[in-house]
Amino acid sequence: MARKTVERGISYDDVRKAYYVYMDYGRDEDGRRVKKYRTCATLAAARRVMRDFQSELESRRQVTPRALTLDQWLEYWMEQVVEPNRAETTIYGYRKIIDNHLSDALGDIPVQKLVPRHLQEYYAMLMRDKGLSPNTVRRHHDLLSAALHTAVRQDIILRSPTERVEPPRVVPREVGYYGPEELKKLYALAEGTGLELIVKLAGMLGLRREEICGLQWSSVDFAQRRIHICAARTAAGAEIIQKETKNRSSNRVLHMSDELVRLLRRERARQAENRLALGDKWEDSGLVAVDRMGHPLSPNAVSLAFTRFIRRTGMPKITLHGLRHTFATVASAQGAPLFDIGKALGHSTPATTGRIYTHLLDQNHEATLDRVAAALK
Repeated sequence: MARKTVERGISYDDVRKAYYVYMDYGRDEDGRRVKKYRTCATLAAARRVMRDFQSELESRRQVTPRALTLDQWLEYWMEQVVEPNRAETTIYGYRKIIDNHLSDALGDIPVQKLVPRHLQEYYAMLMRDKGLSPNTVRRHHDLLSAALHTAVRQDIILRSPTERVEPPRVVPREVGYYGPEELKKLYALAEGTGLELIVKLAGMLGLRREEICGLQWSSVDFAQRRIHICAARTAAGAEIIQKETKNRSSNRVLHMSDELVRLLRRERARQAENRLALGDKWEDSGLVAVDRMGHPLSPNAVSLAFTRFIRRTGMPKITLHGLRHTFATVASAQGAPLFDIGKALGHSTPATTGRIYTHLLDQNHEATLDRVAAALK
């Protein structure tokens, strides 16, 4: 005999002596009915399977089976979620990870069959075979986590496998910084060179290189002696992008010292002279950091010029970003609270400042203990 319906969703095959549970998942993205069957030895077992299935449907913990690969999901996620809502630099970074690594290694796996083991082996392979650092591999994990949690929210998968893996631990990067005497010497060596203004904007205000390159004359208020940090100029591959600052807290107003007022006035006068001399050949970008033709300086070019300058002058090794750390260190040594230092640097919370500049906390901790000891003498 053919199978006979016992009750809704359950039938019995008297030849095979087995019960069949019919599970209806609804329709997929193409409108086709998606269904599965489970075989059980007893009616009681079949009823348990049906109860579990119905319970999961009611709690919305079931997803419709789909043949969607990770490559296809990442393409959808990039086009519909990331590109309309993220900065071009973020989009570029994600594309590089997907195109150079993820697609080849995991792209053909159906997203609903992606398991933690796939990801754990992928992270290990990147570090073992491709020589990527733990910090770089962590960015791969963060991308996958964001993409797959979107898949959970859109009922593509039940649970993200990134929740059940051990991603590489982030290794804090040691960034060198100068003390006050070394900074004074650097200022003296840079005086009169094309790097003087850039070095002093980084050392006196703690600006990021992208903020220096994105600084516009319209944001410099000589009357009020203020600089409004509201734009950044950064690289996305070969393309240079002018954008807003890193986040809301990075948008800030800073006071200009007499030295910075002098340097900025001199730079504006130099640009005015070049504009008159070059006429139509002058590129009027409105930016502070430009070459003699008015062409905006790129962040990478500025960093490279600074590195070569340090090497040529024999100063202790430091990056341009290290001058930002130097600003924080000197400010702390002068008694500035961590909160005020963080506000000047554009950090969202003092916790961010403390996490990045742990040496400042160590210095404050030492000073506090010394004061307590002195009080008890």
